[in-house]
Amino acid sequence: MLTFNKEEVMDICDGKKRRQVSGGVRGCRRSVAVKMKREAGKVLRSLTVEDNNRTEPMEEVEEEDDDDDDDCFSISFLRNDRLEPAVAVSPRYSLLREVGRGSYGVVYEAVARKTGARVAVKRLQCDAPENVELALAEFWALTSLENRHQNVVQLEECVLQKKGLAQKMSHGNKRSKQYLRLVETSLKGERILGHPEEPCYLWFVMEFCEGGDLNQYILSRRPDPQTNRSFMRQLTSAVAFLHKNNIVHRDLKPDNILISQKSGSPVLKVADFGLSKVCAGLNSKNSEERPAAGAGGRGSNQNNIININKFWLSSACGSDFYMAPEVWEGHYTAKADIFALGIIIWAMIERITFIDAESKRELLGTYIRQGTEIVPVGEALLENPKMVLHIPQKARSSMSEGLKKLLQDMLAVNPQDRPDAFQLEVRMGQVTCAA
Repeated sequence: MLTFNKEEVMDICDGKKRRQVSGGVRGCRRSVAVKMKREAGKVLRSLTVEDNNRTEPMEEVEEEDDDDDDDCFSISFLRNDRLEPAVAVSPRYSLLREVGRGSYGVVYEAVARKTGARVAVKRLQCDAPENVELALAEFWALTSLENRHQNVVQLEECVLQKKGLAQKMSHGNKRSKQYLRLVETSLKGERILGHPEEPCYLWFVMEFCEGGDLNQYILSRRPDPQTNRSFMRQLTSAVAFLHKNNIVHRDLKPDNILISQKSGSPVLKVADFGLSKVCAGLNSKNSEERPAAGAGGRGSNQNNIININKFWLSSACGSDFYMAPEVWEGHYTAKADIFALGIIIWAMIERITFIDAESKRELLGTYIRQGTEIVPVGEALLENPKMVLHIPQKARSSMSEGLKKLLQDMLAVNPQDRPDAFQLEVRMGQVTCAA
C-alpha cells in the first residue's frame, strides 16, 4: 500500500499539478485536465412518485445555513421542533442524514413519506455555469435511458427549486423557463444577464445504496474470488448497457460504483454521471464530438456500439488514475470507458491500492512506479507507448491466463485494439465461467 509523507510540496510542471514527497516515499501525480470534485452519491432504492409537471409551492424549512432556501424536502435531522410549514403542501421526502458532500452538492439519505422507502437525495446548487453543466449532464444521461438496468443507478425524479417553488424536471421541457435558463447558462458558459441570482437547486431522487462504494466494500472484506467474478460480470454488463444507449460515462472509478445489498447478494450500481456524454444524434459539425475513422465492432447485435465508437470526444475529463492515454491528449472515444474498467478490475483482483493525499482514503487503483513517484497507467503509456504492463502485478496472484489476456487487451495503448463494450461483456462471461 502506498502512503504519503506529510511534508509534501506542490509545484507546477508542464502545466500539470504534481505532488512531490520527501524522504524517499513514493509520490502521486494528480494531474488531470478537467477534474471536478463531486460528492459521493450514496444512491439506490426504487420508489414510485406522483407525476408532477406543474410548479407547486414548497414547504420552507429552517436550517442552520442561512443560504439554504429549501424545499419540498423536509430536513428532519435539523431542528425538527422548529419546522413551521409556510403552506399546506406536505413534502414528499424527509431527509434523515447527510451521507456525502462535494464542492457543489450534498447527498442525503431520505425516506419517502408515502411509501417509507429509503432513497438518496442529491442537492446540486446551480450557482455557476460549470455546476449547471455537471447537473444537466447527469440529468440528461439518466433521463435518456428508456429501460432500467440492475447495475445502473435509477433516477426516480428530478426537481428544480427556485424562489420557494418546485417544478419536476422533464427533458426538453420548453414550457419551463427555469429549465431553459439552465440550458442557456450551460451552453453560454456564463451567467444569464437580467435574471435575479437567487439560489437555484436541482434535487435528484435516486435509489439508496447502503453498502457504500466499491472501495469500502472490497477493502473491508477478505478476498473472495466468487464475489470478484460476479462484480466483473456486473461491471461489464453495466458499461455495455450504457454504450448501447449511447452514453459514455467518462468517470468510471471505484468511488462511482455503489453497492446495494437489498437482495441478499451485493449488486453493483454505476453512478455519478456528472461528466457523462450522451452521444445520440451527434454529427461531424459538433464542436466537441466528430466521427472517428475506422471505429466500430463486429457482431449482429452491435448497432448502437458501432455508433458510439464512431464519435471522438475532446473534453479531457475524469480522474487521473483511471484515464486512458488518449484522454490525457483530449482526443478519445467510448473506448476510454473500457480502459478505466480495466484499471478498476485489475486493482480489485489484486487489491492494489494507494492513499489519496487529499482525502487520506485508501483507494483501489493501479499505477506505474517511477522513482519516488507513482504515475497513472494511462499517463505512463502515453509517455511510453511501448511499455509492457506486468499483469498480474503480484507474484502470488491467482489470476487466470484468460483474465490476464483480457486485461491486457482492455488496457491496450491503441483504443482500436481494445474490445468494445459488447465484445467485452461476452469475453468476460467466458473468462469468469471458465475460472
